[in-house]
Amino acid sequence: MKYQVHWYLVALIATLIILWQISTFTGPWNFTQIRVDYGLNRETPGHRLYMGLPRRKNESDLSSVTAPPPVQKCNLSEACPDDSFAFRIRSGAANIVGPTVCFDGKIAMSHVLNNVGPGLNIVLVNGMSGVVEDTMNFNRNHKAEELVQYLKDIQPGKIVLAASFDDLAAKLTDESRELFAKLGSNLLKSLNSRDNWVFVGGTGSEHISAFEKLCPSDEKTNVYEGWPDIVELSSCYPRMETDADQP
Repeated sequence: MKYQVHWYLVALIATLIILWQISTFTGPWNFTQIRVDYGLNRETPGHRLYMGLPRRKNESDLSSVTAPPPVQKCNLSEACPDDSFAFRIRSGAANIVGPTVCFDGKIAMSHVLNNVGPGLNIVLVNGMSGVVEDTMNFNRNHKAEELVQYLKDIQPGKIVLAASFDDLAAKLTDESRELFAKLGSNLLKSLNSRDNWVFVGGTGSEHISAFEKLCPSDEKTNVYEGWPDIVELSSCYPRMETDADQP
């Protein structure tokens, strides 16, 4: 009986020593961690590696850690409100690289998608849902009347994004310019040969759109040989209301 008690004491002391060693190695972590310290996993003195769990940092370390900023739709600097859609639109570069149109975080038209071309590039979007419903390029093979009819056929409640590539002026008539004015354009009426232009507007607009840019072709300011710099817009376009939403 005396020896049995003696072995109990030895086992208790050994257990306490093991627990003390584990707590010394692991710091404030609990005992579910496993120290790896053998074979190819042996670490240099002063470092510890735990399987499955990272080394715990103290509170001062944690306070200095900041999460990376989230990537916003269409690479905007800030997220758009719930009642609007993020967009980014860029005109073509000279007659080499076509325009790019991003809407609500998705690329709708680009040179990579192979759905852009010289002339006028248009994206039609459902103003309530934000779903892209159509993409169209009017190039030198299209008649001017085809563009006019396309613009007339646009139904109410649509957001229209348009970008030039190469020489847009050759495709425009007074009527097509006027139809864009009804969508909110104020600059297309003065567009000349080789000018770069981007626009975002909508059907039923009673005001001039705030989302339009024009870069005239000028030999003194052109950045490419015979071509102006690209123009780009990025912002949040308000979601359109249905009849039921209107007061």
